[in-house]
Amino acid sequence: MIAVSNRIQVAKGHEQDFEARFGGRARLVENMHGFVRLEILRPINSDYYIVLTHWQDEASFRAWTDSAEFKEAHRNRPPAEMFSGPNVFEMHEVIRWGDAG
Repeated sequence: MIAVSNRIQVAKGHEQDFEARFGGRARLVENMHGFVRLEILRPINSDYYIVLTHWQDEASFRAWTDSAEFKEAHRNRPPAEMFSGPNVFEMHEVIRWGDAG
């Protein structure tokens, strides 16, 4: 399994608008082969939100980014002033999953 994260630095005063974008999204990723789950993490002590998706494998994630559904989901770009810095993309292999024990 892999986890893909986008760390997104949201400008002060745009937090509600940023979060609202996810509330009204098309929900196309959920129907993609290999998709496991999506989490949107709100920062507590920083400006970075994290959009975190889990996939069965990297090929499934790559198929999503090459799909018409991906283009549709990302067609209405937010205004540049919503962000105070560049996004940071990261991909990780999940090596442990489950409880804390």
